[in-house]
Amino acid sequence: MKQYPHLYIGGQWTEPTDPREVELIDPTREEAFARVTLGTAADVDRAVTAARRAFETYSATSVEERIALIDRIIDVYESRIDEFSELIAREVGIPVSSRAQVTGPVEHMRVARDILRNYPFESRIGSAIVRREPIGVCALISPWNWPIQTGVIKTVYGLAAGCTIVAKPSINSAASGTLLAQVLHEANVPAGVFNLVNGTGRDVGDAMSRHPGVDMISFTGSTGAGQQVGAAAAETVKRVSLELGGKSANIVLPDADLEKAARWNIQRSFFNAGQSCHAPSRMLVHENQVEQVVPFLVDEAQRFRLGDPLESSTTMGPVVSAAQYKSIRNLIQSGLNEGAQLVIGGLDRPEGLDRGYFVQPTVFTGVTPEMTIAREEIFGPVLAVIPYRDEDEALRIANDSPYGLGGYVFGGDRTNARRVVNGLRAGRVSYNGAATDSYTPMGGYKQSGIGRSMGRFGLEEYLEIKSVYGFDDEAESLPTLFG
Repeated sequence: MKQYPHLYIGGQWTEPTDPREVELIDPTREEAFARVTLGTAADVDRAVTAARRAFETYSATSVEERIALIDRIIDVYESRIDEFSELIAREVGIPVSSRAQVTGPVEHMRVARDILRNYPFESRIGSAIVRREPIGVCALISPWNWPIQTGVIKTVYGLAAGCTIVAKPSINSAASGTLLAQVLHEANVPAGVFNLVNGTGRDVGDAMSRHPGVDMISFTGSTGAGQQVGAAAAETVKRVSLELGGKSANIVLPDADLEKAARWNIQRSFFNAGQSCHAPSRMLVHENQVEQVVPFLVDEAQRFRLGDPLESSTTMGPVVSAAQYKSIRNLIQSGLNEGAQLVIGGLDRPEGLDRGYFVQPTVFTGVTPEMTIAREEIFGPVLAVIPYRDEDEALRIANDSPYGLGGYVFGGDRTNARRVVNGLRAGRVSYNGAATDSYTPMGGYKQSGIGRSMGRFGLEEYLEIKSVYGFDDEAESLPTLFG
């Protein structure tokens, strides 16, 4: 059994102050495949101390030095992509065929590096100089559903800004989090600039949120956990960046290509076994067209190949854990109990899979906006098809949610579709399945979060703003804000 006995603090692999082991369960085989040693609040304090010490010198590094550092990280990471792919298959059930999970982080690192090249850390308003400076020590808490990419995005933008880092991956993905720390160590990230403390949210996450030596905390996870992070961070008035839950709606307008909309919705919603906060888990279809889209939904759902995520032919693995499996099944049962019509999937195990946390791709029609499956984030391969009478009602249904992370619109008339897009209260909206762009900001409205990640806006999450007066001659040569 693989052992992960160390934390990474101050450039050294070190044992926790009060070691406690947990087993990582392979969700395909329902058996332990690794042991991880957890840290405590005392280890968070050690890591923050190391990060504060390193900040004194790292914050003063040049843009060129940080670019060179990111390039070194990219080189080492690319040499270990296959290792990452196999590890997250065992760890959280992500198929090795889902290459975006392991290749995407490289793209994000390159984007951060390229933005850094031309970012104006100094500009002017009138005769004043406006400086953007690294905020300080950043605590980064990452989830298990995008175990490498989310941690990489947080880390690379923090490093680009000149900040130092204390990171905590989810317990479920602690092995890949440790492998990422190994990459950073091999890339010669200066001692104390990056630190890793594995642990529970209750112990390590809470200590990171409350620590007076942490200047900013970035958290990705459930809305409930994010609320706890925000409340704990408020005690020391630190900056908080949160990417939280979602219940994204896909509004299919009457003039849309129904087959394209249906097939895309299934692919996007059930990618990663539905464990994506941006998943379009509500599909809003005109009441006269529901019967037309159902055959396309069923056919596309049947195309997924469930099985061992280590097999290249598998396109959907298990969900991450026994607890997640139970939660998804309970929500499917609520759909049945509340009168939704099951058109494919359901509670039964997929054929031929007698162990593992596998959930069949599941589609409900006849869903009303009040039903549990229309309101709660399921985080599994379950789609709720909701009928609407007109576009205004579709917008009301889509926006009647505490969440506002993603939104989607399919339609033929671009002018009309743009009106609907503009009416969605969500941080990121895609028209006719358009791909997202790593240079653009990602984040949510309402209870889906605070702040933005990725691109220039993501870099600025890690920067403080300083106004400087009295150096009129120096300000003249700087780019002008609002000018």
